[in-house]
Amino acid sequence: MTDQVSLFSAFTLGDITLANRVVMAPMTRCRATADHTPTPLMATYYAQRATAGLIVTEGTSPSSDGLGYARIPGIFNEAQVTAWRAVTDAVHARGGRIFVQMMHTGRVSHPLNMPEGTRVLAPSAIGMSGTMWTDQQGMQPYPVPVEMTDTDIEQAIETFVAGAEAAMKAGFDGVELHGANGYLIDQFLNTASNRRTDRWGGSVENRLRFAVEVAKRVAEKIGAGRVGMRISPFGVFNDMKPDEEMGALYALLAAHLSEIGLAYIHVVDHSAMGAPAVPDSVKATIRANFKGTYILSGGYDSVARAEEDLAARKGDLVAFGRPFIANPDLVARLRDGKALAAPNPDTFYTPGEAGYSDYPALG
Repeated sequence: MTDQVSLFSAFTLGDITLANRVVMAPMTRCRATADHTPTPLMATYYAQRATAGLIVTEGTSPSSDGLGYARIPGIFNEAQVTAWRAVTDAVHARGGRIFVQMMHTGRVSHPLNMPEGTRVLAPSAIGMSGTMWTDQQGMQPYPVPVEMTDTDIEQAIETFVAGAEAAMKAGFDGVELHGANGYLIDQFLNTASNRRTDRWGGSVENRLRFAVEVAKRVAEKIGAGRVGMRISPFGVFNDMKPDEEMGALYALLAAHLSEIGLAYIHVVDHSAMGAPAVPDSVKATIRANFKGTYILSGGYDSVARAEEDLAARKGDLVAFGRPFIANPDLVARLRDGKALAAPNPDTFYTPGEAGYSDYPALG
């Protein structure tokens, strides 16, 4: 027996109220300046999509060491905070709610994409396969990262705390900690990138420690009701690999985050894009172990599927990703049964307004 739940009903998330249950998923768009400062164009882009119940921004680095990609934004200096304030003001002026996603890229980086004096850091000195884009020299192979010392780890945790404090100054409604898709928090969770034998690696409890410590300290700084975490169990993006303890790891992580009192857990299943599916049993265990809000994410593009999963109590909110790129008025189109425009993949990560803020709303 299931009860119908409307995707367009209001919802209380932690310390705030959302106009509907539609979440704009975080999506890297590479429209910040070369020195990683948000631009007025970004304020336009997010304000256009402010009818989402909640916007989660693109991955935003809390430190200069976490700037893995060209033209992604940071939130670790005054210029960036001031520029983000223009974004949050624009979203709030249209009645929206917005969280910043804090993403330290760890080993998913290249020195050409980072300021001078920074290092490519990771739990272990294990390089990634493949290449990544740099504006200066095109595609380049990933370097072998520097294995983090205890001091490096402590400093990285504190950059998340400082980033969260900066986010409050910038007017954000909250912070999403990016613990998914092979970035730094996920690198500690996954044995493909974490071969440590100290208290930060090895056992499930040790591999969880970094994620839990970041969540705990950020919650202490800005309030647990304004903090969420995104996770990607069984994900393979950025050379992540499942292991036999993965189900147990995420069950325990969900319990720890619930105990801290985080507002939400945002679970990514990218099977719609060809990644391995997250087992239903793992999703159910995370759902049972985490007492806060559960955000569903992965391949959603219709009201029918979203409301079916809401009615089945699989989650409380539904994140839509790529449909938001070409449909700034996505909520209205979904509500009114209108056709969705298709985005142009060639402009997902290019500079300028083309394929970014120039998609029209209906009417």
